[in-house]
Amino acid sequence: MNRALLLLCCSASALALDLTRATVVVSHGLGSLEQKAAAVLVEEVEKRSQVRWPVATSRPRGGAPVVLLARGSGPPEGFRITTDGPTVTVTGNDARGVLYGVGRLLSALRIRRHGVELPDGFHVATAPRYRLRGHQLGYRPKTNSYDGFTVAMWDQYLRELALFGANAVELIPPRSDDAADSPHFPLPPMHMMVEMSRLADSYGLDVWIWYPALDKDYSDPNTVAFALKEWGEVFRQLPRIDAVFVPGGDPGHTQPRHLMALLEKQTANLRRYHPKATMWVSPQGFSQAWMEEFLGILRDEQPAWLAGVVFGPQIRMSLPELRRAVPERYPIRYYPDITHSLRCQYPVPDWDTAYAVTEGRETINPRPRDQAAIFRLLAPYTVGFLTYSEGVNDDVNKFVWSGLGWDPDRPVIEILRDYSRFFIGEPFTESFAQGLLALERNWRGPLATNSGVYTTLEQFQAMERAAPPQLLANWRFQQALYRAYYDAYTRRRLLYETELEEKAMETLREARALGSLAAVGRAEALLDQAASKPPAPAWRARIFELAEALFQSIRMQLSVPRYKAIAVDRGANLDTVDVPLNNRLWLKDRFAEIRALADEAARLRAIEEILNWSNPGPGGFYDDLGNPARQPHLVRTKSYEADPAFLESPLVGFTYRPGWRKSWWDHAEALNDQPLTLRYDNLDPTARYKIRVVYAGDSPTRKIRLVANDRFEIHPLIEKPAPVRPIEFEIPREATAAGTLELRWYRELGLGGNGRGCQVAEVWLIRQEK
Repeated sequence: MNRALLLLCCSASALALDLTRATVVVSHGLGSLEQKAAAVLVEEVEKRSQVRWPVATSRPRGGAPVVLLARGSGPPEGFRITTDGPTVTVTGNDARGVLYGVGRLLSALRIRRHGVELPDGFHVATAPRYRLRGHQLGYRPKTNSYDGFTVAMWDQYLRELALFGANAVELIPPRSDDAADSPHFPLPPMHMMVEMSRLADSYGLDVWIWYPALDKDYSDPNTVAFALKEWGEVFRQLPRIDAVFVPGGDPGHTQPRHLMALLEKQTANLRRYHPKATMWVSPQGFSQAWMEEFLGILRDEQPAWLAGVVFGPQIRMSLPELRRAVPERYPIRYYPDITHSLRCQYPVPDWDTAYAVTEGRETINPRPRDQAAIFRLLAPYTVGFLTYSEGVNDDVNKFVWSGLGWDPDRPVIEILRDYSRFFIGEPFTESFAQGLLALERNWRGPLATNSGVYTTLEQFQAMERAAPPQLLANWRFQQALYRAYYDAYTRRRLLYETELEEKAMETLREARALGSLAAVGRAEALLDQAASKPPAPAWRARIFELAEALFQSIRMQLSVPRYKAIAVDRGANLDTVDVPLNNRLWLKDRFAEIRALADEAARLRAIEEILNWSNPGPGGFYDDLGNPARQPHLVRTKSYEADPAFLESPLVGFTYRPGWRKSWWDHAEALNDQPLTLRYDNLDPTARYKIRVVYAGDSPTRKIRLVANDRFEIHPLIEKPAPVRPIEFEIPREATAAGTLELRWYRELGLGGNGRGCQVAEVWLIRQEK
């Protein structure tokens, strides 16, 4: 039976039940969590309406409207909401069910200043499909906002997650792969961890701990003794722990047999203080050899102390493959990365390079449709999830996962409407929900041709003009505005700077007539206009205003110098808002080299090299890998919908370095042991060819190998050139004798870690003169 069966009926008429003067009636015998649910209902209604509902244990006289909280029976955590005349009854199947029922009621209420209504005929009967629905909340310096949260802010955020169906949170201990302190901490890490455990318990949420094994050598008994003492002190202080999850890597690097021996001892250590708590582990970052060892331990020893296995980032196999390999006795928990947009488990597909180098890895990233596609494809192999989050930048994604964890069949737009109605307000329900979908569409396809980015900004500006002061101070509204302005500003700059570069190239083409030095000077002056005469200054100013507002409202650290973010790539994209979006810096370096040349002929040859950079010559071919519009020979084996982690299909990767060519900022890459493949047809079978290639990317120490037609080794595993530059190799004539060619690149096989390294930025297949 479908436990997430949802019956939701609202009258087609404009009639509504007026609850402005309602009383909340709490049935006799309800416990502390149900009493908490009643208090939450009253407080959240009052915040939005300035109407405070009284709470009673019996119905008031006179037929006044009532919101009755009661207990019934049914599947765990489920509830029913019914209306009968002026009475709305929320019946929870258990204590959590009452709280979740209150949350659904709050998201359905039409609340305005001094008024509260419920659509006529509203009723719901539902229970969650997945038994585990939660989110990681790390109070640590690496996050883009959490380290500035006070106890009161955590209370509110945990409350909101619970109201929308979450039943678990995951905390991080004081020592992790992070700095020991943050200038934003209002409390020491251990003190705040205790408070967060207490708060989670007050909302009936399970408490997990993500506890990385960071010490160097767990085969050393002294190291194990130290770890038992350190972890035990954390376990002792927390008022509630339901489970501990230890990642095998990212961070951590312990051979499985030593890791599992440690965790067996840590399980006993944990149960000294929390007798029912369980231990979970993931094979993240394992090499092929370690993965085989880990699976062998599960299969052959089947340790009884282990409760389950976690599937997270940096695992060599897919989730379906892991489920088949792990004994059935061990459930699998999902640990999806919902917080990052590049160099991550689920990157934005074919993201435009302009976004990648400005908005960056940890930007505000509502991706409701992507998240739903990932969830529906992979969650069925699990018992549920706790997501990987590094701050509030992924807030929308959290609520999408919570909503789908409750009912995977629910349309995403309905989840977004509930989110918008509750957090933004009834008048903006539809416009804000559609605006979130529009922000995701902003990231689809080439930015230069996506004129919808400006439409998205206009829609948010209309909401901004209509917003009351309280909404303008709402951090969720501020986040959406920030993204809308940032996207539009980035597109305006991209078009402007692209035009300036085109004009500069036209000037260089006149070098023989103008003289090389004059042409270079004029071209450089054109390029410099990007900085001296920037476009859209009002949009840029608004981005900075919203960054300040977000720091004040939710402690979001969008700049390192201004707001003391820990690093630029940790969400501080205010510091990259003006990163050049053309080849300006690379060209200025080339211009300096040209000016240093002694004679005019050499200078003209250097200019010709710039102008003909991507020209492979007659009968040749060029691929700017990483640019979806200019990689015609790249073989893509699976769609994003079928392989969102790109474990079997190539993806676009990004590495920005000042002074690099723009074609090096992005690259195509294959993960783990998968090859990166280019295929050519209709070649001249009588000609000889050579390949020119640029190996860029973020993994310069990873060796790379190139093979043609699975037969001819073009080059063995080699170190990538540093600095980055084109290198050339001959293609054996036999490889192209049939008029076709398949080139495959491999990184070193069997490695662990993040799986990256097979990264190629540019390829020229050059037909040589006979």
